[in-house]
Amino acid sequence: MFAGSTVALITPMDADGRINHGDLARLIEFHIGSGTEALVIAGTTGESATLTPDEHVELIDRACTLAAGRVRIVAGTGSNSTAQTLDLSKAVDQLPVAAFLVVTPYYNKPTQEGMYQHFTLIADAVRRPVILYNVPGRTGVDLVPDTVIRLAGHDNIVAIKEATGDLERVEVLRAGCGPEFLLLSGDDGTSCEFMLRGGNGCISVTANVAPAQMRGLCDAARSGDRDQATRIDSKLRALHEALFLESNPIPVKWAVERLGYAGSGIRLPLTGLAAQYHDELLAAMRAAGIKTGERVARYAG
Repeated sequence: MFAGSTVALITPMDADGRINHGDLARLIEFHIGSGTEALVIAGTTGESATLTPDEHVELIDRACTLAAGRVRIVAGTGSNSTAQTLDLSKAVDQLPVAAFLVVTPYYNKPTQEGMYQHFTLIADAVRRPVILYNVPGRTGVDLVPDTVIRLAGHDNIVAIKEATGDLERVEVLRAGCGPEFLLLSGDDGTSCEFMLRGGNGCISVTANVAPAQMRGLCDAARSGDRDQATRIDSKLRALHEALFLESNPIPVKWAVERLGYAGSGIRLPLTGLAAQYHDELLAAMRAAGIKTGERVARYAG
């Protein structure tokens, strides 16, 4: 259900930081037309840590309404507080979301047992399935494979977004979690090989800018067509890297603005992309076949 190409969607904002729901509608239509198979709303790339609880729920609610069942909505509801994560997840559980994406608790640096209990409590309390999200580079804590394997035994925990870039984990997790548990790459630079090794899809930052290309990459890699997958990925490689010239989502929001789908807004403590990186990111977009100021390619599969 959650395999394939998922975008970690930006939250479009005006210059003053207010969420722009008109741009959200345009982005959702763009992704539906481009073949994106699911949208993560209010994840890390969506600046979830800066949203108020009311904004968080309203954003997910609005996305569900705009999508109208045409594309799956995955709600980002994780935080570094188990109680806060539980409250937000319960509120969102009333909406027509397909799943929750729940990040490991950041900053606190919990133990593996603490994370096991955290995710188990959330999964016990909600109706919608839970996707684990492991991104040590941002959270300061690593959900190790042994703990993931323990959590995979829970009926309501169905997948993991694995963003370490450690490709050896694919085989370890597949063997330990079984064939029904979905392995999703959260690292664009290694997502092609991740899927070729048996991963089920990706939750991508790059897909904000190149959704049709990322859908094509997922289709090829998941079907085992290494030649086609690597051809597509080679054109995207510079873009994968350039979108992390500064902290995500700084570069990707600037890139989406260049496409004309959103404005310049981003919330402090994040700031707009430094001018010294503009040319490099534009060059990476062109190398991927993306023309700025125009509507980009639609999925042709």
